[in-house]
Amino acid sequence: IIIIIIINNNNNNNKNNNKMGLMTTTTATTNSVRSSSNSCSKAAGGLLLRGARRGHRDNATRVSSPPRPRATPKNQNLVKVAHVLQEAKATSASTSASFTELDKLRLSTVNRYAQERKNSIIAVGLTVHTAPVEVREKLAVAESEWNECVSDLTAYPHVDEACILSTCNRMELYCNALSWHRGVKEVEDWLSKRSGVPVEELRPYLFLLRDRDAIRHLLRVSGGLDSLVMGEGQILAQVKNVHRLGTEYEQEVKSGAFGRHLNALFKQAIQAGKRVRSETDIASGAVSVSSAAAELCQMKLPSNTFDGAKVCIVGAGTMSKLLVKHLFSKGCTEMTVVNRSMPRCLELQEEFPEVKFTFELSPKLMDCVKDADVVFAASSSDTILITKEDVEPMGECSEAVGGVRRFFDISVPRNIDPAITELDHGHAYNVDDLKEVVEANKAQRAAAAAEAELLIVEEIQGYEAWRDSLETVPTIKKLRTKAEDIRRSELDKALNKVGEGLSKKEKRVLEDLSKGIVNKLLHGPMAALRCDAGDPESVAESIDNMHALENMFDLKNEEEDIKKMLERAGRK
Repeated sequence: IIIIIIINNNNNNNKNNNKMGLMTTTTATTNSVRSSSNSCSKAAGGLLLRGARRGHRDNATRVSSPPRPRATPKNQNLVKVAHVLQEAKATSASTSASFTELDKLRLSTVNRYAQERKNSIIAVGLTVHTAPVEVREKLAVAESEWNECVSDLTAYPHVDEACILSTCNRMELYCNALSWHRGVKEVEDWLSKRSGVPVEELRPYLFLLRDRDAIRHLLRVSGGLDSLVMGEGQILAQVKNVHRLGTEYEQEVKSGAFGRHLNALFKQAIQAGKRVRSETDIASGAVSVSSAAAELCQMKLPSNTFDGAKVCIVGAGTMSKLLVKHLFSKGCTEMTVVNRSMPRCLELQEEFPEVKFTFELSPKLMDCVKDADVVFAASSSDTILITKEDVEPMGECSEAVGGVRRFFDISVPRNIDPAITELDHGHAYNVDDLKEVVEANKAQRAAAAAEAELLIVEEIQGYEAWRDSLETVPTIKKLRTKAEDIRRSELDKALNKVGEGLSKKEKRVLEDLSKGIVNKLLHGPMAALRCDAGDPESVAESIDNMHALENMFDLKNEEEDIKKMLERAGRK
């Protein structure tokens, strides 16, 4: 064939025939190399060499010779086309699972984030330190809405797990995202839809943390180090509540939305919160939001005491219970409590028998406000309960408090209209105003906070070691799968060579023998991949072993990864 092509190229000067000669020669030359036939290769080489000695400058000589700097792009393209055509013929009998170079390029580019060994832990939200209460209340999530919000978040393609920590001082989302950038974008989109505020307007108030910084933030929050009132204990109970809600949600839905990453993270946060309070003095003399509100009220009263002041509390939940406790400690022994139902009120009476309570239901709210000098709002309502228009006709209150009716709103969303402050006989305070009390308590807890930060570092290392230990799981599965495939393949070959002469018992003996050999050989590598998740050094050693085994057994199979991506995308 090669002789004919050379004659054809020598006898025809037509440009198109030269191109055809090049294509056919290239195909023939490539086929001769792939067939590994030494005689054909030598013959072709001899003919081409003699053609070159006779001074022929035909295309066949150029292809067989080493590449020259002056080789035209046209020739290079034809060579590539011939190679691709041959590859297509060689793989025409393969299954539909084969992938083109375009598939590989597209998937490696578009899905490059899928090659990351770990997902990203993301913390996005706003706190009393970054956003005013007017913004925080738009994003507040009540406990009754928790499941729905988590379902909405995990419906996004790159948010694998999610949970929400929503209190009067913060609204924070914690996510395990399959992609850092896409996950953040989807969380921002949800926040914007939830609040009705454009993303561009929300961003100045949001904080965004990733992996170690996000983990550290949650552990500091649980330890009370990020609270408005440093060391306050209520936040630990709220973190525990998030873990409870997530666990119950997962038991009910079984969707993985509160999966192993966030479950372990919140367990670590609860442990950190307990250690900070038990191993440091940060909780000694610490005040909660409720106690800070009681202290702020005492500071604002003309006499700096509750003597002669009529106190009304809206709500009878946990915040109200703490409020009663701190008001009583400051000498306030008479209080009116307004609530939607009476059972919670009776619980207050049982817990504080020394306090003289007057209980009323919600329809009597305005009557109680009119009779009060100081009103605390600590309910779970998500609407304004007391407006400027409600207070304006009430007039001044008793002279014991200077004639000004004072409202202290520690609810988020707010229950008291801030416009009340515009009245001469009314003034409204919210949780942001508690900073005045907080500043006075920071200095005495600074030393304890420094000790707590060291404990936080230890807890971060514990969680990161556990998270790193998860990296070896895919390698263990791949190694097991590869060993099993080799075992089955070699066993089938052996059985085919033996023929049908073996009994079922003899085949079973060979099967058990092959399994035993594989298990014995894999015991050492598998042991090297297992580690103590709580020991960072053990985890680091296992990670090193994992990389070594991946290289040794060629376990980084990009072809299989692409196949899985295509299957997920709905392609065969």
